[in-house]
Amino acid sequence: MILIECVLFDFDGTLADSFDAIAASVNHVRFVNRLSPLSLAEVITRVGHGLDSLMQATAPGVPLEMAKDSYRNHHEAHMESLTRLYPGAREFLTTLSTLGVRMAVCSNKPVAFTKRLLVYLQIAGFFQEVLGPEDVAERKPGPEMLIEGMKRLGADREKTLYLGDMQIDLEAAQRAGVRVRILDHERDIGFFSLMKGDLAFGPG
Repeated sequence: MILIECVLFDFDGTLADSFDAIAASVNHVRFVNRLSPLSLAEVITRVGHGLDSLMQATAPGVPLEMAKDSYRNHHEAHMESLTRLYPGAREFLTTLSTLGVRMAVCSNKPVAFTKRLLVYLQIAGFFQEVLGPEDVAERKPGPEMLIEGMKRLGADREKTLYLGDMQIDLEAAQRAGVRVRILDHERDIGFFSLMKGDLAFGPG
């Protein structure tokens, strides 16, 4: 068994299904700029690289700062009602907390949005740290956010696990030199499966 003392989590697509909220805000930006709406699937393929990248990909021709302001204003008003935890997330976090595992969120989502959603979903208390693109020079798939997360937790790289859902998460973990598991909630590769594998959670 592999001993894990610290777990770093991505947010969107890993802890919570926030894609409806993201798509709604993207399509708000497109609507006010007279662009036709995108499907949820089209939006999802563009998520993960941060807000600048999302706006550049989904609101072409719209000045970036204008698009970001429009997105933020809409997202602040609607993100909570359109975001939900994935099955097993709360139980998994509760188990890790009981076992004494230290946890942090490392997401390319703006930190203020992530923190607000953690409070809304009633899981903020599980995390010792919440990191975002504001905390590092290079967002994921760069390794800096995961390295900074481990530093803040006082984590041993060999005893740290990163959980994500996209290729950029896999790349970030590989570049940071930490173990990684990629979740796919649509294929039932989620939190319940993590407790049945080769990982043992808790302080050594």
